[in-house]
Amino acid sequence: MELFSLKNQVALVTGGNRGLGKEIALGLAKAGADIAIVQRSEIESEVVREINKLGRRCITIRYDLTDSSNVEYVINQVINELGKLDILINNAGVQHREPSETFPEDQWDFVMNVNAKTVFYLCQAAGKHMLKQGKGKIINLASLLSFQGGYTVPAYAASKGAIAQLIKALSNEWASRGINVNGIAPGYMQTDMNVNLINDETRNRQILERIPAGRWGKPEDLVGAAIFLSSPASNYVNGEIITVDGGWMGR
Repeated sequence: MELFSLKNQVALVTGGNRGLGKEIALGLAKAGADIAIVQRSEIESEVVREINKLGRRCITIRYDLTDSSNVEYVINQVINELGKLDILINNAGVQHREPSETFPEDQWDFVMNVNAKTVFYLCQAAGKHMLKQGKGKIINLASLLSFQGGYTVPAYAASKGAIAQLIKALSNEWASRGINVNGIAPGYMQTDMNVNLINDETRNRQILERIPAGRWGKPEDLVGAAIFLSSPASNYVNGEIITVDGGWMGR
């Protein structure tokens, strides 16, 4: 369906080499997009080979997202190697779990820098390019903790609350100029970030009891929302966050 086609589009996905980002990158490629992936490792990602098998171009850009000072380099690399940038998906994120009364400053700064500060400056750098071309799609990964407080993750909750407001703020400025800024809030997902919760029998049971769908989410559950927000199907969707949570927020 042309409404959901990403043919001839170029998408940049941060943290696209594993977990949620990998499935999103693969999903966008299957919908027709060429993909650029930001990762810290020099090791070639398996996802590159998988995307190439689909007949799509895929490049990796090595960059440490704890450093927001030179993110324009990332955007310029995409444009230089793939010719343009149509879609930015800020997926990469970090977490540190510790009681608030002992939460260390270095971990606060680490989480806020990766999850909020660098995300803004990537949006800014991509936005400058998209404003010149008169169109673009920006999707920031929010969280259930964009709406709730969580427990022993004050920096993560603060950073994801910031993402929710950033989505609205950028949308207010850029919607009339051709850029759709939206977000996806994953529910409890089977990823490395949640392995401690999954392995905690009590917490795992408590979480499952609240999810109407009766299961943890899988990375591939996010693909449909990512394609929708990246495609012409969402051209009149601005400043919104789609929760993909198995019904958690409605409980």
